[in-house]
Amino acid sequence: MSSQRAVVVADAAIAILAERGMRGLTHRAVDEAAGLPPGSTSNHARTRAALLELALARLTQREEAVFTAATPPDGGVPEGVGEVARLADLLARTIHAAITVHRETTIARYELALEASRRPELRKIYDEVGRRFREQAVAVLAAAGSPDPVRHGRQMVAYVEGMLFDAVVGAGGVPTLEELDAAFRELLQGMGARGGPLRLTGGRSREGPV
Repeated sequence: MSSQRAVVVADAAIAILAERGMRGLTHRAVDEAAGLPPGSTSNHARTRAALLELALARLTQREEAVFTAATPPDGGVPEGVGEVARLADLLARTIHAAITVHRETTIARYELALEASRRPELRKIYDEVGRRFREQAVAVLAAAGSPDPVRHGRQMVAYVEGMLFDAVVGAGGVPTLEELDAAFRELLQGMGARGGPLRLTGGRSREGPV
């Protein structure tokens, strides 16, 4: 974000998307939700397209922060439990947070995803964000010992997206951390993941999540 005011505007836009949907998103509504003088949103995003792009950029930051916050410190998972268990724990914490405390962010992303299917300029940005997350999934699974990390990475992303959608806007309930952990362990074991140092964001690596 270019400034703290831009963050305030983008966060207000995300809140409106989650609460009122795409039809409720206007520059005036963002000004009011953010508690800013009329016209403030236009100073940061003059057009509707620019406002959507600003919201998507901020949403990406927030989702990355969810992942970082879910990553346990050294010793967060007992030594000796294996890298599959460590990765399952990280995934479970991330998804549980996205479903519960960060539900607003997740709903807003679905609104933006649907709008991106109708706006090529937004689709380009959305696809680039998605590509980064898919590449990270492939890298993590490769480091965890998957015999086919590209295919398994696609499957992992599809599995996570389906789980999120079902829990947040579908008919499913909110799974517990324990249920998510068990589900990811079973998925990773089925993919043949067997361990190894996990490589996550920014190319950092160590024994377990970073």
